[in-house]
Amino acid sequence: MLLNTLMLALRSIRRNLMRSFLTILGIVIGVSAVITMVTLGNGATLAVQNQISGLGTNLLQVRPGQRMGPGGGGTALAFKESDAEAITSQIGGIAAVAPEARTNATLVASGRNWSSNVIGSTNDWLLTGNWKLASGREFSEAELRGGAAVCLIGETVRRELFAGQAVVGAQLRVKQISCEIIGLLASKGQGAFGNDQDDMVLLPIRTLQRRITGNNRVNTLLVSMQDGSDPSRVTAGITQLLRERRKLASGDEDNFNVLDTKQLADTLSGTTKVLTMLLGAVAAVSLLVGGIGIMNIMLVSVTERTREIGLRLAIGALEREVLLQFLIEAVVLAALGGLIGIVIATGASIGLAALMEVPYTFNLAVNVMSFVFSAVIGVVFGYFPAQRAARMDPIDALRHE
Repeated sequence: MLLNTLMLALRSIRRNLMRSFLTILGIVIGVSAVITMVTLGNGATLAVQNQISGLGTNLLQVRPGQRMGPGGGGTALAFKESDAEAITSQIGGIAAVAPEARTNATLVASGRNWSSNVIGSTNDWLLTGNWKLASGREFSEAELRGGAAVCLIGETVRRELFAGQAVVGAQLRVKQISCEIIGLLASKGQGAFGNDQDDMVLLPIRTLQRRITGNNRVNTLLVSMQDGSDPSRVTAGITQLLRERRKLASGDEDNFNVLDTKQLADTLSGTTKVLTMLLGAVAAVSLLVGGIGIMNIMLVSVTERTREIGLRLAIGALEREVLLQFLIEAVVLAALGGLIGIVIATGASIGLAALMEVPYTFNLAVNVMSFVFSAVIGVVFGYFPAQRAARMDPIDALRHE
């Protein structure tokens, strides 16, 4: 009986293809909008997490000043190399500590020039930032101690100054000094804040301090924690140690700040998830609109087929059989709209993800839930027209013109 009822419903839908298409249009738009919004939101969340992780694994950034951001450092006392050494030796759970000093400079090579970031640090800087060497080698201990004129360059600098040329062993002028390129860093692309991470030159920190900036300031301490370390415990230990080294009294505020990149990633991910849910909820409203459209068209269909319904009831059809016929017709329409919406959403999500440069992630749960919800919409909004058809008086129905 159920199969016969399903065939009757499909025959009715096929008989009025244009009307059936317009009926399910609201469901199609609703399902595709919900899935597309949620998929792109999940992709954006994943992109944020990947970009933050690109800053370093289990990374703490320690900077002078009482707050992060422009002007946060103010006139606060800069760090020294010895601060990094003290953290390494006195705080447990630390994998590496890299002192970092940086400036901007014009680079000259092969008759070309390029303005770039010049960073001074140690080999631990590569570890804290998850940097890999594409070719060449790291600094030797002698080069770090003596402040040798050697450097590592990023992919953007290679592309702009050495396109098509071998870089390892070549000379690069940074401001007034000429340094030998001993290594090329593997590309990392865009950073979490839109910056080009590959547009940089890495020098031994003493080379930068002595021959370029002319001071021994350290702008940032990059602290990479060991896996399983408690960030709050490590942060508290670093804070206490630096307060002692910077001779702060018990009532003085910290003139430095510690940023946990994992907390930053969690905060940004939480924000994108909330926005995704909000956009999904707004898109879901169109599903309800589509359900109202189904109810409207089904009521019209019941009115048009009044004599057919009366004839079926007169020759012995039960009320529940008529109810089931119209209810299945509504569910089939809604489910068909859901399937078409999933197909459209998949194509739209892949295209928009590529356009927005975020990863595409197929979420099976969202797709299944959207399809089930569209079928439920068919049941809920198709029940009233189906019940109206089932409760018709056969005699009155047969008299209907």
